Amino acid sequence: MHYIDTHTHLYREYYPETFEEVVRRAVDANVTQMILGCVESATLPQIQEAVALFPDNMFALVGLHPEETRPDFERELALLEPHIGDPNVVGIGEIGLDFYWSREFEAEQKEAFHRQLVWARDHKLPLSLHIRNAYAEAISILQEFKAGELTGVMHCFSGGIQEAQWAVNHGFALGIGGIVTFKNSKIQEIVKQIGLQHLVLETDAPYLAPVPHRGKPNESAYIPLIAQKIAELLDTSVKTVMEQTTANALNIFKRLSN
Repeated sequence: MHYIDTHTHLYREYYPETFEEVVRRAVDANVTQMILGCVESATLPQIQEAVALFPDNMFALVGLHPEETRPDFERELALLEPHIGDPNVVGIGEIGLDFYWSREFEAEQKEAFHRQLVWARDHKLPLSLHIRNAYAEAISILQEFKAGELTGVMHCFSGGIQEAQWAVNHGFALGIGGIVTFKNSKIQEIVKQIGLQHLVLETDAPYLAPVPHRGKPNESAYIPLIAQKIAELLDTSVKTVMEQTTANALNIFKRLSN
């Protein structure tokens, strides 16, 4: 059994001088499968390079990040869509809504989100959802689809217990990363209430490094630290956390096991 990092940006853009070394550290830490979040079309060459260099370890998502959604979003979607069928593409993401900084492009975000949900439905691919300060709006759009049409991960989950319950009741796992190790993180209580059967592990590297690396660049190699904290919260073993979260991830991202 091994760990799966269900959301990372472990490609050369963020690790220009240490990329290969950082990947090898992850594999040495038994994090042998890493799913690479896509931000925009300009991200694709970085993802494709990583997958080409480490085809057994690196897997791609395709999607337009909500914070990169602008009036030209249709052009971006047209550049991204042909890559859905590429080898090693395992899902659509990271997509969603983000109104943390601004609602300037709210209409564009919502339209781009809906179109990419259609991609996921039509291609029967799971989602990696980025939702920040926009759970009510995102859930409203997700509810336009029939039960069972969409599945995936609420990446870097930051909602409350009501949003968490909605997610797991509608076929989504919660992506739990380094924030769970932060002192007084509200995600700790979410983990306790939701339970291991609905969780997957992620780093969102190079962001949100877990304790004791908080404030430094994150790496997929730090997944075991997240697993350890979850094990403490749920009074179980790290091995159990690894086995269950890996099984959860493989059940969602089915192309990983092909």
